[in-house]
Amino acid sequence: MTTLIDRRMGVFLAGLFVLTVLIPAGNLASDGALVPSYIVSLFGKYLCYALLAVALDLVWGFCGILSLGHGAFFALGGYAMGMHLMREIGDRGVYANPLLPDFMVFLNWKELPWFWLGFDQFWFASLMVMLVPGALAFVFGWFAFRSRVTGVYLSIITQAMTYALQLAFFRNEMGFGGNNGLTDFKDVLGIPLQTDTARAGLFVLSALALAAGLLIARAITTSKLGMILVCIRDAESRTRFMGYRVEGYKLFIFVVSAMMAGVAGALYTPQVGIINPGEFSPANSIEIVIWVALGGRGTLVGAALGAIIVAASKTLFTGWFPEFWLFALGGLFIVVTLFLPRGVLGLIEDGLASLRGGGARRAVSAAREDGQAPDAAPEAEARA
Repeated sequence: MTTLIDRRMGVFLAGLFVLTVLIPAGNLASDGALVPSYIVSLFGKYLCYALLAVALDLVWGFCGILSLGHGAFFALGGYAMGMHLMREIGDRGVYANPLLPDFMVFLNWKELPWFWLGFDQFWFASLMVMLVPGALAFVFGWFAFRSRVTGVYLSIITQAMTYALQLAFFRNEMGFGGNNGLTDFKDVLGIPLQTDTARAGLFVLSALALAAGLLIARAITTSKLGMILVCIRDAESRTRFMGYRVEGYKLFIFVVSAMMAGVAGALYTPQVGIINPGEFSPANSIEIVIWVALGGRGTLVGAALGAIIVAASKTLFTGWFPEFWLFALGGLFIVVTLFLPRGVLGLIEDGLASLRGGGARRAVSAAREDGQAPDAAPEAEARA
């Protein structure tokens, strides 16, 4: 039986644990002098991106579903949490309306829309964070997979889905803030979002969500279900001829992946302080694919690593060379596709394997030169 936490997963989770302890502790203990508050929020955002990348890797890396619409699931989770944060503002808004958010008062809305009801409760919003993206994925996947839409055609219609949602959410009539989206959040569960305590708490929650997402994805992919998903990825027609209901497996993993993306979006929104229709942009969904490809498709840990690398690089290079960032990102994707088919994680593992092999060969050579352990030399050489 495959181990749930293998070497690469263990190393990544250990590193994540260290960051989860050091970053918030460094910020709170030094009152922001050692680790500035913006660093906590910035790295929390990176962890949300990492969870989103793991969600895409689950369907693309293990089932062969190249979704260009995962940005939509991420944004829907963000909007669900944003709606709760807007309801928590109450009469502290600009127009001091205890029921309607400021943008609704500005647009002369007379009553709260029915789909905003219940979002004043945190538990309800938390459910909607997963149920809304999951429901959309279920409906979309039900029709797409039963119609046996695959390959580039499926990618195109997922991209069309997220673009249609972007256009819809831009409209003021939808009741989600239009072009400006939802912003000016005050607190969550009574804790002001601008405090270091809230930032540290959200960072820890993001790290825990990433760890849980990795373990859930790992549990799925190492089970019998995971083996069937890989069979679907490599030979869908043959898997169907063997008697498996391929559509059901694809629908299940697509829904689970969408719910994980929704959780990532919900944790992202309070840390950046805004959610708007720009998060539905098809370019965002394409960028998620780049994260996974760069880190290592089908590795889970590599996808998370790729998201963090690209997001951190974007932060740096958009400040240094903003006009060249997109060219650099495109060039990076081309280089990885041509020369690093296993991504950055594969490159790291190959490098470590070479170092271990080189060390073993040097030990064998030294033993032969010294005339020591002649019987063990052939065994060491064979292991090298």
